[in-house]
Amino acid sequence: MPTPNRPRALTTRRLPLALALAAAVSTAYAAPAPQQHDHDPVELDRVEVRATPLAGTAEDLARPVEVLTGERLDEVKANSIGETVSKLPGVQSSYFGPGVGRPIVRGFDGARVQVLSDGLSSGDVSTVSVDHAVSIEPFLADQIEVLKGPATLLYGSGAIGGAVNVIDGRVPERVTDEPLQGRAELRAGSVNDERAGMVRLDGTSASGRFVFHIDGLHRETGDYEIPGYAESAALLAEEGETPDPADRGVLANSALRTDAGALGGSWIFDRGFLGASVNLFNTRYGVPGHAHEEHEEEAHEGEAHEGEEGEAPVRIVMDQRRTEVRGGLDGLGPFESLRIKLANTDYTHTEFEGEEVGTVFDNTTNEARLELAHRPWGGVDGAFGLQWSDRDFVAIGEEAFVPASRSRDLGLFWIGERRFSDVKLEVGARHDRNEVAVDASEAIGPSRDFDTTSASAALKWDATDALHFSFGLDRAQRSPTAEELYSDGLHVATASVELGAPDLDVETANRAELGLHWHAGPLKFNAALYEVRFDDFIYLADTGVDTDDGPVRAWTQGDARFRGAEASLDWSIADNASGAWNLRVFGDVVRGELDGSGSRDVSLALEDGTVDVSLPNSGNLPRIAPSRVGGELRWERGPLHASLGAVRYARQDDVAAFETATPGYTLVDAHVSWHVDTESGNGWELFLDGRNLLDEEARVHTSPLKDLAPLPGRGVTVGVRAYF
Repeated sequence: MPTPNRPRALTTRRLPLALALAAAVSTAYAAPAPQQHDHDPVELDRVEVRATPLAGTAEDLARPVEVLTGERLDEVKANSIGETVSKLPGVQSSYFGPGVGRPIVRGFDGARVQVLSDGLSSGDVSTVSVDHAVSIEPFLADQIEVLKGPATLLYGSGAIGGAVNVIDGRVPERVTDEPLQGRAELRAGSVNDERAGMVRLDGTSASGRFVFHIDGLHRETGDYEIPGYAESAALLAEEGETPDPADRGVLANSALRTDAGALGGSWIFDRGFLGASVNLFNTRYGVPGHAHEEHEEEAHEGEAHEGEEGEAPVRIVMDQRRTEVRGGLDGLGPFESLRIKLANTDYTHTEFEGEEVGTVFDNTTNEARLELAHRPWGGVDGAFGLQWSDRDFVAIGEEAFVPASRSRDLGLFWIGERRFSDVKLEVGARHDRNEVAVDASEAIGPSRDFDTTSASAALKWDATDALHFSFGLDRAQRSPTAEELYSDGLHVATASVELGAPDLDVETANRAELGLHWHAGPLKFNAALYEVRFDDFIYLADTGVDTDDGPVRAWTQGDARFRGAEASLDWSIADNASGAWNLRVFGDVVRGELDGSGSRDVSLALEDGTVDVSLPNSGNLPRIAPSRVGGELRWERGPLHASLGAVRYARQDDVAAFETATPGYTLVDAHVSWHVDTESGNGWELFLDGRNLLDEEARVHTSPLKDLAPLPGRGVTVGVRAYF
């Protein structure tokens, strides 16, 4: 496998060619009148939310949701979906190097937050391990929706903490505004020598019946620059080491390469559509701060073979091939619409230790979803849904810490809404059957099956034209995953021994939330307070036991409580000869604690025998995201747009047993762009982005790499976008 250190000259030369070709084609097909482009500013609260089968906007829904699209999405797109949405109130990102970042929604991540491709799961195994990337490319997205709070009604057990739905339009559902339209982008970055380009084309045949979609992306980066050393000062002091000055300033093994593309098409008829797409996602990235070492006893005994001494960098190659079929039909008697979605995903994740293959993860997923929206019944608009998935997972290699498993899920749900004068009521219920089958000779426990039931009710009260309140109550359940049940051995990504618990029960979350929205003239204010109480919350606990392979962490469960708040204020300061000035500030905080007393005894089955440990039933939960406060000042005048923003991440010292505190840090970003629309209807935009302008050493508390891999230092990205 080639090492993804610096962009290849041949690939770099292809990117301008692709952009030029796209521009030439667009000129040939462009309409004479100016057209609205998908990057143009939009009122985000009024964008239709696709994650729910009942049509509605973010402003209409009683349940909390955030939407990114158009210009605002273009400005925040990043290498990972987690980083892309990380500046929304209540949303942060995990971090395992620049190639890996999953959304953290109100303190929940991993198997509690679903990442979706227009309503279907991404089909990857990013919940199995923190070093597995999400197989969705943010740069190809049209719209990203973040559902805060339990989304189990719509998406089942894996969305008990929320869901992130990415709309990419790879299976077209309607004719395009123009016979041929699209966008293209080229960018180059300084902090990691980034070279990236993307192109997208959408078109409609002369008959108006066939619509096609083509997209492609290529990105290469080198190892990124950091303000100081990779190891934190606390880690260096603990180990009594003096860093080598030659290692300062660059995070080794942090290079990245990504290729993505899709070809899709649909037949559009009077009452619906039928379409399909074929998608590719391939990424190669290093895991910074990790290297595979020989066991100490082998080194002491002199048993290491030639070429095995020292450390070998851990690199990952991930390849996914996905096929989707989607169809829709409107006007079915008592039913408003029918939508059917099918997906087959073949995924392979290979971990290389130097040039040797360490562990291979293969995952094949088949998924089907049916949504049937009915006309008002007794004044209630609603929709039925049926969702089915079958996941066949295999891990091969000496360090495969999770046994092969087959997971089947079947869920049936109904959601409804009705308006009573100034009050809108949203209700729903869902039941799922989950089965996890394993080979008894390989797993530490038997196959399991679970039944989960979830219900929800939410109210939105329009007290006045300017003041709106929302209130939500949820009961959501989640069944344990195969990783939580059967993990058993060294987990190289986290440098720890991970032990599952095959007798885990279903976890149940009961949530209450109060929200407020107020607007008056140039001001708009949003706020939310929430509390979630868990029965049998499943989490990975540090046990305090150390082995030759690293610390031992065990999956266990106990009652828990999450409390949090978030708020944002938007102020249109002025719109005059000097330009349009807008200020946005936001903040969020979440606490996660075990909600019991005393302690419980747990037996750890290790290679050297069984060890009994006592785990607390109270205290802080591990790896909870820190509180934040941030702001952004935006200015627009004619074709020029500019912004300056900063986010302060507080010191996180509300830590669990055996967990260390993380210092606070401030990230300052800036953006400048110049946009021109031509008479032919095309648009061009030059942009300059600055990230971490203070060159701060920033370490993500939720990351297992926080003491080994800081975020990138000061960097500047320059690029050009074309719209047609």
